[in-house]
Parts: sequence; structure tokens; C-alpha cells
Amino acid sequence: MADEEIKKEAEAETSEESKETAQETEVSEVDELKAKVKELEETVSDLKDKALREAAETENYKKRLRQEKENAVKYANEALIRDLLDPLDNFSRAIEASEKSKDFDTIRTGVVMVEDQIHTLLKNNWGLEAFSPEGEDFDPSEMEACMMQEVEGIEKEKVLQVFVKGYKLHGKVIRAAKVVVGKPKSN
Repeated sequence: MADEEIKKEAEAETSEESKETAQETEVSEVDELKAKVKELEETVSDLKDKALREAAETENYKKRLRQEKENAVKYANEALIRDLLDPLDNFSRAIEASEKSKDFDTIRTGVVMVEDQIHTLLKNNWGLEAFSPEGEDFDPSEMEACMMQEVEGIEKEKVLQVFVKGYKLHGKVIRAAKVVVGKPKSN
């Protein structure tokens, strides 16, 4: 019986040691899981913070782009306006000269010079060209017929007179010339 009692005691001790080891293992696993949960919560918090910062940066970038676009549209013609300031000043001088002088030929010459200055500036700096197609074949893509007249001696439609000259910007018609068109006489 002593052997059986020793065996039972040994089993009881082993069982208690197993329970203690199991409890220690459970505590250890719980501590590990708690640590892992804490680590994951920190990671989630960091990712949320990062996502919020990136969203804010994206919104700020969009606002900056919107503002730059508005400014680009608002000031798109700044260089053109700056180019036109000298001719405007020259027109003002011509008006002042007309008030002081009655020499209309000189005043007319000054105004013609300012007009030439504007046309040259717009052509050289901005690609704007005027065209006056008098005597040319009628081209409806560049001209608007305001009147038609039958004319003897022509085989196809020709521009007889230009009411308003046309303008092209870099080769594209931005205002058609308004013209009187001569068409062949019908018999």
C-alpha cells in the first residue's frame, strides 16, 4: 500500500504541477495575446493617423490646385494687357494733342501710328493677323457674305468689298471678314 500511496502522491504532485504549468501557460498566452492586441491597436491608431494626415494633405493639394487654376484664369491676359498699355498711353497723348492742335493731318498720322503699333504688337507677340480679302475668291470658312451682287465677266464668286476685316489667331479664324460677294451673272 505504501507504493500505491506514493504513486497517488506522485500523481497528485504531477497533476498539481501540470495544473500550475497549464495555468502559467494560460497566463503566458493571455499576456502574449494582450501584448499582441495592444500592438495591433497601436498599429491601427498609427494607420488611422497616417490616413487622416494623407487625406488632409490631399485636400490641401486640391485647394492649392484650385487656387492656382483660378489665378491662372484670372491673370491669363495679364501679358496682353501689359503689352497694350503703351498703345493706350499713345492714344491718350493723341487725344490731348487733338485738344491743343487743329492740325488734323498730324493727329491722323499719330493715330495711324498707334494703330500700326497695336497691329504689330498683336501679330508679333500674340499671333493675331488681320485679313482683308478684297478681290479674292469667296471662302465661306473665312468670310461672311453680307450682300450678293451679280457681276458680268466673273466665273466664280469673288469678294467685291470688305465691310469688316477678319482676324486669325495662329492661323485659326476668330472673326470672319464681312464682305460683299460678286457672283457670276445668270443668263
